[in-house]
Amino acid sequence: MPSNELILSCDIGGTHITSAIVDSSNWTILEDTITRSHVNSKAEAKSILQEWTSNMKACLSKVDSPVESIGIAAPGPFDYENGIPLMKGQSKYDELYQMPVTEPIKDLIGINNLNIRYINDAAAFLQGEVYGSGLDKEDCILGITLGTGLGSAVWYNGEKAFDADLWNSPYQDDIFEEYLVTRWFIKRFKKLTGLEESGLREILEKHLERPETEQLLAEYRDQLLDFLLFFSKKYNCHQFIIGGNISKAWDKIFPDKSLLSNYQIEIGKFQEQAAIIGAASLFNS
Repeated sequence: MPSNELILSCDIGGTHITSAIVDSSNWTILEDTITRSHVNSKAEAKSILQEWTSNMKACLSKVDSPVESIGIAAPGPFDYENGIPLMKGQSKYDELYQMPVTEPIKDLIGINNLNIRYINDAAAFLQGEVYGSGLDKEDCILGITLGTGLGSAVWYNGEKAFDADLWNSPYQDDIFEEYLVTRWFIKRFKKLTGLEESGLREILEKHLERPETEQLLAEYRDQLLDFLLFFSKKYNCHQFIIGGNISKAWDKIFPDKSLLSNYQIEIGKFQEQAAIIGAASLFNS
């Protein structure tokens, strides 16, 4: 296929990067190019950039044709127009704060004529899920990603998804993100039990029958319901697509689906692949 139809698309999370080559003639992922790597987002800037670009180069090596475009889905806050991370105090990518990353990425990959564009990861996820699930005839859909960060995005019929940027909206004695992400589970579980686990999956695998785990899930459920109400009121929309690693435990968090009767909710079908398709769509001309 023509090389100008191929796009290297990357989904950068708090602990990983997943890259794949996307065929823009039909917006499909070339499955044998999917490349996932762990990222230590608390490392120094040079190390983070090397981990990103090592993954990108490994992905590029899986196709024979040259690739000239890179779409990157990344968590906010981030200056997406200029390629500058603005994350600070979120336990990820602090060392990249206010650093333009486009030229270092080009240098480390070794291809200077690359065209690199950026999109919010939650917006990329939502857009990919909407089109991949055939929901593009709906009027409005809200997207939430729950993981190391809280992502929120809005999609209107006929428009591209955009970052709702609600992660730092005031909630209780802090902001919503501090009550809805992985680190909340870790901190709260330790306070309830004195035990340290690395995330929700480990808590559920090892401690599902503990009463403290039931309390943990109940508290999280109430907090998430508060966010659903806040988000839906803000945009007068009740249809959601939920993604991120925490969404994998949806049935544990919401065993009683009647609590969600005011909303139309789908769990993302494509998850990481949705963000990859969404990032590639930055080059939809």
